[in-house]
Amino acid sequence: MRARTRVLATLLAGATTVALATPAEAKTRFADDPTTLVDTSIGNNGDGTTFPGATSPFGMVQLSPDTQLKKYASYDYAQDTTLGFSHTHLSGVGCQTMGNFRFMPTTGAVTSSDPARYGAGFSHADETRRPGYYGVKLGNGIEAELTATQRTGQHRYTFPAGATSENVLIEVGESNGYTYAGDVHVVGDDTVEGWLQGGNFCWETQKERYKVFFSAKFDRAFTSFGTWTDNKLTPNQRDATLGSQRTGAWLTFGSDKSQVGASVGLSYTSIDGARLNRTTEQPRSFDKAEKQAHDTWADELNRMRVAGGTTADQRTYYSALYRSLLHPSVGSDVDGSYRGFDDSVHRSRDTYYQMFSLWDTYRSQNQLVALLHPDKAADMTKSVLKIYQDGGWVPRWALAGGETNVMSGDPVTPWVVDNYRRGLLDDKTARQLFDALWRNANEVPADQSIFRGRDGNPTYVKNGWIGYQDLPGYTYGDTRQAGSATLEYALADCALSTMAQGLGYRDKAKTLQARCGNFTKLWDGSVESHGFTGFPRTKAADGTGVGNPDPAQSTGFHEGTPWQYQWLAQQDTAKLFGLMGGAGQAEKRLDTFFDMPLLLSDPGKAATDSWVHGAYDYHNNFAFNPNNEPDLHAPWMYSWTGAPWKTSAVLRAARTLFTDTPYGMPGNDDLGTISSWLVFGMAGVFEAQPGSGTYLLSTPMFEKVEIHPEGGRKIEIEAPGASAAKLQYTKDVQVGHRGYDRSWISHADLLRAGKIQFRLSDTPTSWGTKSAPPSM
Repeated sequence: MRARTRVLATLLAGATTVALATPAEAKTRFADDPTTLVDTSIGNNGDGTTFPGATSPFGMVQLSPDTQLKKYASYDYAQDTTLGFSHTHLSGVGCQTMGNFRFMPTTGAVTSSDPARYGAGFSHADETRRPGYYGVKLGNGIEAELTATQRTGQHRYTFPAGATSENVLIEVGESNGYTYAGDVHVVGDDTVEGWLQGGNFCWETQKERYKVFFSAKFDRAFTSFGTWTDNKLTPNQRDATLGSQRTGAWLTFGSDKSQVGASVGLSYTSIDGARLNRTTEQPRSFDKAEKQAHDTWADELNRMRVAGGTTADQRTYYSALYRSLLHPSVGSDVDGSYRGFDDSVHRSRDTYYQMFSLWDTYRSQNQLVALLHPDKAADMTKSVLKIYQDGGWVPRWALAGGETNVMSGDPVTPWVVDNYRRGLLDDKTARQLFDALWRNANEVPADQSIFRGRDGNPTYVKNGWIGYQDLPGYTYGDTRQAGSATLEYALADCALSTMAQGLGYRDKAKTLQARCGNFTKLWDGSVESHGFTGFPRTKAADGTGVGNPDPAQSTGFHEGTPWQYQWLAQQDTAKLFGLMGGAGQAEKRLDTFFDMPLLLSDPGKAATDSWVHGAYDYHNNFAFNPNNEPDLHAPWMYSWTGAPWKTSAVLRAARTLFTDTPYGMPGNDDLGTISSWLVFGMAGVFEAQPGSGTYLLSTPMFEKVEIHPEGGRKIEIEAPGASAAKLQYTKDVQVGHRGYDRSWISHADLLRAGKIQFRLSDTPTSWGTKSAPPSM
């Protein structure tokens, strides 16, 4: 293997150009204020579906402009009309949702409740975007400024001189997602309150619902007001209820002053909770709230700071780190109250979190949060336990207080196990969570209208694979995605076996460990594609193959094909590679998957021309898809073939797909999943086996990375001469004061490493090839 590497090094010397713009290199020092390197407009389109507005890390409130409704991204950078500023958004989701309680300043008489009529034009040149703040000068002359605390949104509107009337319209009933109930109340002469019920995320079960409440207090008394239901406006009416489409209130202020400010508290428990959150977190002024938001974000971004590279590299990196720390979102009020999955209000001593996009985040974002914020990761994991205790089942994709059942497999299990393996859970919590996950791994909810659970369990537990059924209705989600869900179940069961072993449940550990290799039961050795034989194939319950055998097709594979999913067996790469004909043949497959010959001569061209492109181009392809989750770990599979240098080459090619522009994301960010993947890839560490607690090392793209875990010691990663703009490889590594020739490091060892030093080479090396990373 080492001799082969030396031959390749000779052949590939000089293949080092990456198609990236390379402005003058920044000095190798850390930024004085990393918030200045964040652009919240990156991904503000139908691919990234991010939002540009104001929020705090993991905050309940995301106060952001909306340019469209009932679309994945309620803000589209290509548009030039603002419909208002709503208080709840999810970063990077692929379905319409949230966008609740939209405020819109206007001038003149209020004559319509239709946002298409009162929307205002704007130019991006008149926007100001930074972490914790959004401002825009609208075409009608009104300047809108937004900032946020954890549970409140802060508004400041400056009206043009000579305005005949100054109004604020508050839409309660119509959101970016579906709304089923709600009402609004004008209280006194300076307050408006209300609530709504939303749900039906991604149209999966069409049954999940959530409730959210608001209390808005203005810093000026209004001189007149009214409310509306649908298109009927009623002056001087204080209360209104959702009709078929809309309900809201308008407030008119005297023209004696030019500014109107509002503080808006949110809550998922009650209007009283929203009022309590507002009064408790009320800042002394808008400017002080903005400064607090800035300082909080500066602290967060310095938690994993970088030095070196170009300004574009740093902008891309810090913007990705910012997006990685937006969710899960705080769901409990300041007094610990939260709305559980039984639709009742409970009290928690720990912060309760919600918005768990687990199918996505278990692969990368959870690990980043656990590394930087073990305290918050512990509370997030306890929140999943509360979902189980309140609702009776563990979630898959939890939207506020409702289970959407979106996506397939069993993502919650490796997500929880990862945090257990990091030592973040006390013994009682760990055992309670294990019981919940064990039940989930072996049973199916009796009433699948709320939690679908692992609906493939009946055939999976019996046979080791999920029997495919193409049946309508949400009850059979995993059986429709039987191929990919089987692979997800096997990975989850393998992760859970390590938790069972750690807790002393030997019999259960043995049962679960026997399922680690269930991916082999889908292997069809007769299938050929692109010169390779043998691929996973969806099976019916009787074991017969289903659908087109071409592994570039996608029958039974969720948002991908067998070419992408064949790598989702990273828990036992020796067994996987055995099916492929050995590590050498597996490496050849990876080379085809990434188009390695082209990648080594022109990385950017390989990424744009050979890989999957288009945020929703999931099907009918055989190449790497960096836009979506199923094969995000694939670049690190080279660590098991004895060629970790190729991982570094692939990651530098992938870096070319991310830019510091509004169109700088190749796919949906899915609550920080793609962004955290990029953060890890640029920093040089990544956990390719969710649930293992083991990081794989790759060549950093910055000369310095400093990681400051909450409550832990600083970790320094140094790689003199590192650059994302050319292919580079690891020559050798030193951890502390000793040489380190392994391509992996445990979470515990990383935390106590102190300093990790990389020496780099412009040609491939044999570093990290003496032994393979451990299997799960």
